Amino acid sequence: MANYDVIVIGAGPGGYVAAIRCAQLGLKTACVEGRDTLGGTCLNVGCIPSKALLHASHQLHEAEHNFATMGLKGKTPSVDWKQMLAYKDSVIEGNTKGIEFLFKKNKVDWIKGWASIPAAGQVKVGDEVHTAANIIIATGSEPATLPGIDVDEKTVVTSTGALELGKIPKSMVVIGAGVIGLELGSVYKRLGTDVTVVEYLDVITPGMDGEVQKTFQRMLKKQGLNFVMGAAVQAVAKARGKNTVTYQLRKDDSQHSIDAEVVLVATGRRPFSDGLGLQDLGVEFTQRGQIKTNAHWQTNVAGIYAIGDVIEGPMLAHKAEDEGMAAAEVIAGKHGHVNYGVIPGVIYTHPEVASVGATEEQLKAEGRAYKVGKFSFMGNGRAKAVFAGDGFVKLLADKDTDRILGCHVIGPAAGDLIHEVCVAMEFGASAQDLAMTCHAHPTFSEAMREAALACGDGAIHA
Repeated sequence: MANYDVIVIGAGPGGYVAAIRCAQLGLKTACVEGRDTLGGTCLNVGCIPSKALLHASHQLHEAEHNFATMGLKGKTPSVDWKQMLAYKDSVIEGNTKGIEFLFKKNKVDWIKGWASIPAAGQVKVGDEVHTAANIIIATGSEPATLPGIDVDEKTVVTSTGALELGKIPKSMVVIGAGVIGLELGSVYKRLGTDVTVVEYLDVITPGMDGEVQKTFQRMLKKQGLNFVMGAAVQAVAKARGKNTVTYQLRKDDSQHSIDAEVVLVATGRRPFSDGLGLQDLGVEFTQRGQIKTNAHWQTNVAGIYAIGDVIEGPMLAHKAEDEGMAAAEVIAGKHGHVNYGVIPGVIYTHPEVASVGATEEQLKAEGRAYKVGKFSFMGNGRAKAVFAGDGFVKLLADKDTDRILGCHVIGPAAGDLIHEVCVAMEFGASAQDLAMTCHAHPTFSEAMREAALACGDGAIHA
């Protein structure tokens, strides 16, 4: 029986960051994780492996479509799927081993196994009960499925199975046009799979800026992805080596079906807190199954905190990390802070899509006066030089004060460029502040400055 100041349950991005920060703040800390490796869904079967496959498949795309133009001539590479998966696995291993090193460096104890909380201040793992003054629940989320679909992770898969397919399928139906579906659909399309995305709504990537949504879908169609919009999937049936997806179009209630070798169910994720015994403790939940917390990430049970995907808010690794650090600081008697108005979102397709802050649709709904500064990457010399001139930067600023309210980018390195605006918004900067800041030439980031200039007297290169 060990006594700790803090026990963190779950070693995903929120959990391991919380554990490390607690230890850095002088708290005796342990982290419970049932997987054989640290890092949670993100590092093992999510963010990191999918980015490895996105990178590899994009290199193939460049070889097939742009190398010859640059004078790089020769046989187009063939795909060794086993080696590509091995590369992906090596990336995972490098990251998970890195967290093990950080735990040792910061003297965080890794308690291996699955946890339950028999009482406040107690964490049971196997037959052992450990005590802690504070417990942080960071158990994350799991893929959500639909009624009528039997996931076997072989031919009907979630994102987990899609990262471990035995071979590259000839055809794939992706159910859901959100981030996960579009990223993995893009991977397999580049590798030669015939990909059809079936989406319940009439737009892709729900909640994103409307102009970006339309541009993004048009670009993905140009890349060869097929879309069936406004379709309610009813069932997936397996027969004679294929899967038949049946769906009903919402506009006229007509019935349709499509066959595919593999079906990827990418209909979002749901909080995972099974087996912890929280209901018996009286921990309160929302109607969506999320753990209720106050502004300090505390549940209604004293000494029990929760962060990340298991509580309200966007299911993003970096949001969980911020909450992990903030909860650790609260426990240590400091002031934890998360600015939920400045949490970026990124889709790692090609081109990348990134956003932060308000969309035009949100500002219109609020009746807020705003102005738009927009700049196309076709006016950016660096982007044109690397075959990445498609897309744009859209900056939204308050009409009266010029304060930046949001930014939406579709184009090269969007996931990196967006952080310039995140920092600006964190400091309450105006569009003019951004426009007056010198940007190196030639860089993709010049498009940000041009969009800021477009909020004033006008962009230079538009």
